[in-house]
Amino acid sequence: MQRILNSRHLTGWLLAAPLVVVLAIFLVLPVLMIVVVSFWQATEFSIVPAFDLGNYEFLFTSHVTLDVFWNTFRYALITWALTLGIGFTVSWFLAFHIRSQTTQVALALLCTVPFWTSNIIRMISWVPFLGRNGLANQAFLSMGLIDAPLDWLLFSDFAVILAFVHLNTVFMIIPILNSMMRIDRSLLEAARDAGASPFQIMTNVVIPLCKPGIMIGSIFVLTLVMGDFITVRFMSGSQSANVGRLISNDIGLLQYPSASATSVVLLLTVLLVVAGMLRLVDIRKEL
Repeated sequence: MQRILNSRHLTGWLLAAPLVVVLAIFLVLPVLMIVVVSFWQATEFSIVPAFDLGNYEFLFTSHVTLDVFWNTFRYALITWALTLGIGFTVSWFLAFHIRSQTTQVALALLCTVPFWTSNIIRMISWVPFLGRNGLANQAFLSMGLIDAPLDWLLFSDFAVILAFVHLNTVFMIIPILNSMMRIDRSLLEAARDAGASPFQIMTNVVIPLCKPGIMIGSIFVLTLVMGDFITVRFMSGSQSANVGRLISNDIGLLQYPSASATSVVLLLTVLLVVAGMLRLVDIRKEL
């Protein structure tokens, strides 16, 4: 019996070995290299491979970098809240108000239509709509809602958040919808028979059973927003910044040690956020 168990154990390791090798080469080693480079020194003309904590000291003492990190968290939290509200509402409608499974699938696939084009194309499409002479301002002017075009619709924090929500809402819809479709409808009927209101059914039955899906969607949205820099650059008109753009600027200036240090701090921050979320909900139920 022990020989059989040892054989199965060895077989399991052999089957996992190729994936372990791939992950070690293309994930672990690059991350280790980034960590090592983050302790190097950089001058105007060269990079010195010497141990130095100056890059991290600058990150944690500079008001500029602290403001950039706060800006990143602010974008992530606002986008998460909006995508959660939209994703939960859309998923609720598809799961509990659409009777036909074919229609449910068709409408769920319709939510993925924007992904048939690139993120940049979808961001640029907002420019003629939100611009000073764009469709939104022209519509508001024609209806008499405003006397002059609104300047804050484009190249502002509003435009950045709008683009983030547009790009990432589907990552919240699909996991939540998957959780809602697994809910036994007899539980909802039992709650109604017990006299529960629709709000009580949602808060006491649906939301607790949808926690794994909500957590998966939240992890997707938060990690994507915190690592994004193209959206902030285009939609803010280069008037705002986040950590991703800070890293991009350092790379453009060939300041690889500084970029590596910022990347390490961002990676650790994201890992801590994800670890904290995983402590709250066991998402293995959805996997």
